[in-house]
Amino acid sequence: MKQENMEKALESARESASRLHLFLLRFLTGILTVFLLLVPVSGFWMISQMKTYSIFQDFGGWLRHWTSIISLLAFLFSYFWMFTALFWLCIICRRLRIAKRIIVWTMLWIPLFNYGLALYVRGLARQEIDHHLHKIRLDDVRVEHQICKTCYPLLLVHGVGFRDFHYFNYWGRIPRELKRNGAQVYYGHQEAWGTVEDNAEILRRNIFAICQETGAKKVNIIAHSKGGLDARYLISRLSMAPFVATLTTINTPHRGSALVEWLMKLPDGIYRMVCRWIDSYFKALGDTKPNAYQASRQLSCHYAKVFNENYPDAAGVYYQSYASLMKHGFSSKLLCIPYWILKHIDAPNDGLVTVESAQWTNFRGVVTNRYLRGISHGDMIDLTREDYREFNVLEFYVRLVKELAEKGF
Repeated sequence: MKQENMEKALESARESASRLHLFLLRFLTGILTVFLLLVPVSGFWMISQMKTYSIFQDFGGWLRHWTSIISLLAFLFSYFWMFTALFWLCIICRRLRIAKRIIVWTMLWIPLFNYGLALYVRGLARQEIDHHLHKIRLDDVRVEHQICKTCYPLLLVHGVGFRDFHYFNYWGRIPRELKRNGAQVYYGHQEAWGTVEDNAEILRRNIFAICQETGAKKVNIIAHSKGGLDARYLISRLSMAPFVATLTTINTPHRGSALVEWLMKLPDGIYRMVCRWIDSYFKALGDTKPNAYQASRQLSCHYAKVFNENYPDAAGVYYQSYASLMKHGFSSKLLCIPYWILKHIDAPNDGLVTVESAQWTNFRGVVTNRYLRGISHGDMIDLTREDYREFNVLEFYVRLVKELAEKGF
C-alpha cells in the first residue's frame, strides 16, 4: 500500500511537472514569436529614422528628434526580449539535443546571427508543443476505452546489462503509458548478467507468482534484446508454453551478434578480467549469480545456431518479432562505436543487433523513420526519454498491446 501511494504521488508529480513544462514552453514561444515580428519592424523604423535625420552627418540633430530615440529604444527593447525568450527556450526545449544545444549556446551571443537561431529554436519548440498537445488530445479521447486492457497481464523482460530498478525504469515511460491505457504490467526481474538458463528460471518463478496474484492462466511476454532468448528458453526448455500466451521480441539477437564474435577475438585473459569486473559491479547492484563471461558468449552467432536448433518455437504460443535500424553512427551517442563496428563487419543494425538477426517468427518489420537519425537499440525502450520525429515509442507499444488485446490475448 505504501509503495502504491508513493507511485501515485510520483505520477501526480510527473503530471504537474509536464503541465508546467508545457505552459512555460508555450509562454516563451509566444513571447519569442511576438518579438521576432517586432525586431525587424522596429529595426526598419530605426534605420529609416537614421536616414531621415542623417545620423552620420548630424548626430546631435538626430538625437534632438524624439522619434529617433523612441525607434532606437523600441529596437533595443524588442531585441532584448527576443534574446531573453530565446535564452530560456534553449534551456527548457527538449528537442535540442546535446550537440545542437552546444552549437546554439555558442552562436547565441552573436548579434543578428541569433535572430536566425531564434527562428530555428522556435520551430523546435513548436514541434514539442504540438507533440504534447497531440498526446493530451489522444489521452482524452481513449482514456475511457482502455485499449491496452489485454486478457492476460504483460510481462516486460529486459535485456543484458540492466536490472529492473524501481526508480530508473529500463522501459522508460512505456509502462506508465500502458497502465494509463488499461494494461496490467509486470517485470521480469531477471539478472543483468545472468545466463539464459538462470534468467529463464527466475522468469518461471515470476510467471507463477503473477498468475497466482492476478488469477490469470497465462501472460503476454514483451522481451527486448537478450530478454527474448531468456523467454524462448523459458517457453521451449522449461515447458512453460501453457503459461505463455504470446512472445514479442524486440531487437533480440536470434541469430547472434557479430559484435560479440568480434569481442571474443580478444585474448581470453583480458576478456575474463573484464567480465570479472562486470560481475563484481553488478553483484553489488543486486545480481546473485552474475556470469558476464558465459552470458555474453551466449550472444555469439555459434551459440545462436545451436540454441535455435535445440529450442524451436513451442506450439500454442503466438510469436512475433521487431527490429529497428540506425541510419548512421551519430544517431546514438551511446552506440556510435558498436554501430560502426557492426556496419563494417556485418550489416545494417540498431547499434548492437543487425536487422537480420532480430528477425524471427512472424517478423513485423523494421522500425525506423525517414530522417537521417534512424531508431537505435536504446530508442526502442525509451532509454533517453526523448521523442523523435516520425517515431513515438509510447505509441509503438500502445499499438502493439492494443493488437494483442484485439487478437484475444
